[in-house]
Amino acid sequence: MIFKNYNLQHLLLLAGMLFCFSCTEEKPKEVKAEEAKIEQNPFRFYKDIEVKPGLNFEIVSWGKGVDSIGGYQILMSDSVKSNYKSAAVDRKGTLTDAWNMDLDNDGNPELYIQLLSKKNVSDLNVFEYSGGNFNKINFPSLTSNQKKGYSGKDKFFIKNGDLFRSFPVKDEADSAKNVFKTYLYRLSGNSFSTSEVRAE
Repeated sequence: MIFKNYNLQHLLLLAGMLFCFSCTEEKPKEVKAEEAKIEQNPFRFYKDIEVKPGLNFEIVSWGKGVDSIGGYQILMSDSVKSNYKSAAVDRKGTLTDAWNMDLDNDGNPELYIQLLSKKNVSDLNVFEYSGGNFNKINFPSLTSNQKKGYSGKDKFFIKNGDLFRSFPVKDEADSAKNVFKTYLYRLSGNSFSTSEVRAE
C-alpha cells in the first residue's frame, strides 16, 4: 500500500510540475517582419533571342541614374560549338525592343536593337554576327526631306520579311490632320537603302 501511495505521489508531483511549467511558459515573441529593401534592377532591359537551337543572343541593358544613359551588352552563346562571345556598347537612349533578322539573306544573323533616344524618337542599332565578331552596321538617319513634318512617334515593324519605319507627319493641306509616312529598308553589302512606300 505504501508503494502504491509512493508511486501515486510521484505521479501527482510530476503532473503538478508539468502543469506549472505549462502555465509559466513564455508566449512566443512576435517577429516583426522588416521591410524588405527594394533594390532597383540594374538590368533595365533583358531579352533572350534564339536564332536556332543552341545559338542564343541575350541583350542586357544597364546603367544607374538617368534612364537614357548607360550601356548594353550583347551576349552570344553557341552551346553546340562551345563558343561564347560578347560585345559592350554605350547607349544614349532607352532600349525598348530587340529582334533577329537576316535582311540581306547572307546566312549571318543581324541583331536589331531599338532605342528611344528622346521622349518619342526611336532609332535602331544594328549588329551582324559574322566570323566570330559583332560588326556594327550603320542604320541611316532620316534625311532632311524625310524629316519634313516629322515629330517622332516612330514605329518599326516587319512585314513579309521586310523592315519598315512609319511615323505621323502634319498634312500640308490640313495642319490639324496627320498623315503617315512609311519607309522600306533594304540591306545589301552591310549598307541600308531606303525607299518611301506610297499609300494606296
